[in-house]
Parts: sequence; structure tokens; C-alpha cells
Amino acid sequence: MAPIPHLKALQAFAAFGTHGSVSEAARELGVSPGAVTQQLQKLEEHLGLSLIERRGRRMELTRWGRLYHAEIHAGFARLAGAAEIVRRARGDTALSLSALTSVLGKWIGREIFEWRALCPGSVVQLVGTEQEPDLERDGIDFRIFYGPQPRYLHAAELFTDWAVPACSPRLIEGRRLREGADILSFPLLHIVWAGAASLAPSWEDWAADVGAPAGEIPRDLSYMLSSSAIDAAVAGRGFVLAQMSMIADELESGRLVVPFDRRLRLAAPYFLAWSPPSLDKPFARDFHRWLIAKGRRQGALSAPVPQ
Repeated sequence: MAPIPHLKALQAFAAFGTHGSVSEAARELGVSPGAVTQQLQKLEEHLGLSLIERRGRRMELTRWGRLYHAEIHAGFARLAGAAEIVRRARGDTALSLSALTSVLGKWIGREIFEWRALCPGSVVQLVGTEQEPDLERDGIDFRIFYGPQPRYLHAAELFTDWAVPACSPRLIEGRRLREGADILSFPLLHIVWAGAASLAPSWEDWAADVGAPAGEIPRDLSYMLSSSAIDAAVAGRGFVLAQMSMIADELESGRLVVPFDRRLRLAAPYFLAWSPPSLDKPFARDFHRWLIAKGRRQGALSAPVPQ
């Protein structure tokens, strides 16, 4: 590989080719015209080519000069672009967290205010999507996703959730539920998990778990998002087989109640994935540890209380 010409010579040639004038090139570079002329001569000697020719009192690029200038100009443009990418990366200190829409809206999106109180100087951008992103290509630092297997190179298990029948207290007002099977006489809100239906607990699973008589479970209303089904239950539309992590606020406020606490364990855990370069951002490593800790705490809160 031929040695690369000195950077000063290349800069002088790029400036001359752009302006067509030694004096203008010298003004751009902040040097004397004689210094520019000297660097142009050194470059021609290095390449063994005539890049510039005199036409009277004017100096112009030769055929080889025009060809070489086009490449050098493009090279400097790419260098400037690379510097801009690094500058933007250094300036972009916001942490982006992607999660399934319902997980974002009903769990981690609510918990994020605790993080903001701990690190008020950090900026977190929340992205709710059912599509699994390419972390580096899509500019995502962290992703919370549902199993069964880690689909990212760098991932750690957060927690395994449990689902329980919940409803608005208005729905059962004046009615006494003696056993779990009584819930099946109410409108049931179903959640359809796209791409993972076999992993989500269903009302059929719950009926079998409480020993309810075998029979067809009515499909009153079905929702693609857990959050939508939970909101419908709060509105008194029926019972929802909801994840404990997603109804904590509703239970605490009394908007939802659990008249028969029989929980079903989800078949797979939630995971946290991350892009290693993102950990170099300010607050990123602390945010990573905080997310892992929140997952472990939620796992303990979701699990049934030992009898």
C-alpha cells in the first residue's frame, strides 16, 4: 500500500481545488500563499503527477488534478461526517427504553418516576412497541421483552409474572362469590397475545386450575393489549385475567379487586436486553442496575403469598 501524503498537503490541495485560487486557499487555511504553493509542490512530488497547470496568470487543475480532487474532497466530507456522528453520539445522553406497549403503560412506565427521583439529571425516552427492535440500528439502549428464550446477545432475566382474575368492585357489588368457579358466570375479558398465545394463561387454564366443570368458556370480549383489557375491567366490563405487575396501581386505589386470589404463573419470564455501547452513556450503568432490581422486586410481589 502506497504511503499516504501528508495531511497538510492534502488540505492545501483540497482548498485550492475548491476555490481555484492559492490566495483563497491560504485564507481558508490561515496560512501564507507561499505555504500553500509549497504544499502543492510536495503533493505533486509525492504522487509523481502534475496536478496543477498555469494558464497565463491563472492556475488550474489538470485532468489528473480534477480526478484526484474529487476523491480528496469526498474523503474530507466523509471525515467531517464521521466527526459529526461522534459529536452527536456524545451529545445524545438520553437513555432510550423500549418495551411491549402494555408493559410500558402498566408497569415500567409507572415505575420510571422512582428512577427520575433517584437521578433527576437523567433523561429517559420511553418507546412502546410490539415489534422487537434492532438495538443498534434503531438507536435503542434497553429493551424489555417477553420470553421464552433471550433473543438478544446481551440479556438478563427480570422476573416471571403471575396472572389473577380482577374486576371492578361495582361488577360484583351485592353478589357473593363462594368459589373460583363463580367468576366464570361473569363477562370475561380475554387477552390475545400476538405471537405468544401459547405462553399466555387463558381463562380455560384458570378454570381448569380451580377445578371448574369442563365446558366452553364464552368469548365475550377479546383484546390485543393487556392494558386495554385492564382498562375495560376498571370500567366494569367484566373480569380480566391480569398480570400482577400491571394492576398494582389499580389494586392499591381500589379500582380493581381480586375476590378469589388464585394466580397462574406465566410460562416464560420477562427479560432485559441492552446494547453494550449504550452502557457508556451517563447514568446508563445505574439505570441498568435499577431495572434489574425492579424486575427482581416485581417477581417477589407478583408471586402468591405462601399459605
